Amino acid sequence: MSDHPPHDSGEPEQPGPDDEAFQEIVDAEQDRDPDLAVIEAGSRTLRTHTAPPQDEPVRPADPETAAALREVETELAGRWGETKLEPSVTRIQGLMDVLGDPQRAYPSIHITGTNGKTSTARMIEALLGAFELRTGRYTSPHVQSITERISLDGAPIAPDRFVETYQDLKPYVEMIDNQGEYRLSFFEVLTGMAYAAFADAPVDVAVVEVGMGGSWDATNVIDGQVAVITPIDLDHTDRLGNTPGEIAGEKAGIIKPDATVIMAQQPVDAAQVILKKAVEADATVAREGMEFGVVSRQIAVDGQLVTLRGLGGEYEDIYLPLHGPYQAHNAAVALAAVEAFFGIGSEHARELDIDTLRKGFASVTSPGRLEIVRKSPTVVLDAAHNPSGARATATAVTEAFDFSRLIGVVGVSDGKDAKGLLEAFEPLLAEVVVTRNSSERAMDADALAALAVEVFGEDRVQVEPRLDDALEAAVTLAEEEGEYSGGGVLVTGSVITVGEARLLLGRG
Repeated sequence: MSDHPPHDSGEPEQPGPDDEAFQEIVDAEQDRDPDLAVIEAGSRTLRTHTAPPQDEPVRPADPETAAALREVETELAGRWGETKLEPSVTRIQGLMDVLGDPQRAYPSIHITGTNGKTSTARMIEALLGAFELRTGRYTSPHVQSITERISLDGAPIAPDRFVETYQDLKPYVEMIDNQGEYRLSFFEVLTGMAYAAFADAPVDVAVVEVGMGGSWDATNVIDGQVAVITPIDLDHTDRLGNTPGEIAGEKAGIIKPDATVIMAQQPVDAAQVILKKAVEADATVAREGMEFGVVSRQIAVDGQLVTLRGLGGEYEDIYLPLHGPYQAHNAAVALAAVEAFFGIGSEHARELDIDTLRKGFASVTSPGRLEIVRKSPTVVLDAAHNPSGARATATAVTEAFDFSRLIGVVGVSDGKDAKGLLEAFEPLLAEVVVTRNSSERAMDADALAALAVEVFGEDRVQVEPRLDDALEAAVTLAEEEGEYSGGGVLVTGSVITVGEARLLLGRG
């Protein structure tokens, strides 16, 4: 699958332009850690042959590729979905074994938690890319295209490469299917594809977000030298536990022996569980608010200006093009994770280059996270899907926008705490239009409306079962007080709802 020519171990080659450039970079970096300098230099010479990354999924221009991608998606959809699980890594480990353990071909940063995982992963990826490392990122769920889940150098994997990777793995997937009681799930096959694509690229480092939990999550066949745990709250309680402490027990399963654990601020019971697991694994722990954190932040145009304290020192005047206090905390976690990956705070007493950090953070995007997709009235998309995420979103909207009248469009998935989410948004929204997305997992609009009436009262709730109708209704409500009234629309409740709204509103 690799596009790179095989290495020839025959006669020594004469130095070429790339070799000279490589040596120049190494020589210029000798005041830094030599191993790090060589890694970064090698990546920089590789990246000179690649186009700048585009952080949007690309629709296949070739009809045959488009048809092949649809066929792969259909085959994957025929497997167990992401909400049906058999808690075990046996099947994915079997697939890795027959593939030759591609997940061990590169170092990894492993990320779990309840909220903020994807944004944190994207920040880590952006920072590593700014330091000229080739990155692979695996996140879920996707906003618009399945190819978003597997990113190489900050861009979604090309559709033809996604299809090729699937076809290469298919015989081995079928082999594992035939050996066990259950077939590999949708998520397990995608995870195998990601790990194989990263090895084939090849990447210098993989940034991997768990699908659910940690201990038995399909991603947990990697040995992440850095384990990141974002804030833990109640979600997936039917599978992970009924308290933050119980949920932390599952999520702490990504902590491997001798790893560095980057721990965001946590509820007390969750922190205790994580620290106990770290001690058992002989892992090093860095805690937000202790070893690293947010020093200061202020609102800026289309984002915020932050000063962060990392493991190596304080980094001032970093522009982050994302809204909300929680994104500043995600940035602190991402910074500490990258420092830990480079050995700062344990092996090395130094700081990262501030200009490179600023460049990396300034390039961060997070589609579907307080993303403005239309003006007049302003339409904002946010993928909050649980009460904790909704509260963070409500705080961020209040801080970043000056709406005189905000209308919500809410569509959630079955099994979520829909009432808790609605309660978090109630003080923020003048009215709410409840709807559903096209997913089979979507909560019935009438059932959601019944909950919304309990929270908002009947006069503030409108039901539109079709998402396009819901968007039109919300825009009309936002404009009731006139063109310059400062009305806005917030679309939220589910990543799927946000993704479909994004397409309807002309993004992607």
